[in-house]
Amino acid sequence: MPKHGKKYREAADLIEKNKRYSLSEAVALLKKTSTTKFDSSCEIHMHLGVNPKHAEQMVRSTVVLPHGIGRDVRVVAFVNDDYVKEAKSAGAVEAGSEELIEKITKGWLDFDVAVATPDMMKSLAKIAKTLGQKGLMPNPKAGTVTQEVGTTISEIKKGKVEFRTDKLANLHNSFGKVSFDEAKLLENVKTYLKAVNDVKPAGVKGNYIKSISLTTTMGPSIHVDIQAALSEL
Repeated sequence: MPKHGKKYREAADLIEKNKRYSLSEAVALLKKTSTTKFDSSCEIHMHLGVNPKHAEQMVRSTVVLPHGIGRDVRVVAFVNDDYVKEAKSAGAVEAGSEELIEKITKGWLDFDVAVATPDMMKSLAKIAKTLGQKGLMPNPKAGTVTQEVGTTISEIKKGKVEFRTDKLANLHNSFGKVSFDEAKLLENVKTYLKAVNDVKPAGVKGNYIKSISLTTTMGPSIHVDIQAALSEL
């Protein structure tokens, strides 16, 4: 295993081993433990007490973070001609139907999120595998299959993020940048946690949230006291 660099070790030394921090303390530490010269993302990683193999225990939803995530999100919209102007006015980098689909079949994937109107879903069959492998397929559960094209794109551009458990029941999302002030980071992470807590599957027994940690890009993990965090929401 390669050894961590000097900056990482110095940052890690600021974190007490075996301590579980409150959200406020963890956010304050995030800004002190960033190790990169660029404006690092602030990330939240959670392990949930769910079984993703059971469809009814899959945790998947969206949340609009009040201060965004600090980067421009490139959105495309699969829509018929009636919605193209609305989609582009809301900030879509590309909008359309067959021509856009054809562009993607040729390898173009320079976007972060795709939205579609319900009537376009059948047309996406030919690129469903390509989009699915990249996690870009529009999905009703993620709020990206909708008639409210303009509103949805605007929300995504402003800070709407999707969260969903992976095969190991983990969640991973960015909730801001190190350059954000502590108050904005704290409000974002609280909003995110509340959204996750609010969609607890009915069939989950025992502890729903098993671990929470915050980190910056390439920085050390800061473990959060779960009960203290939930009491702050």
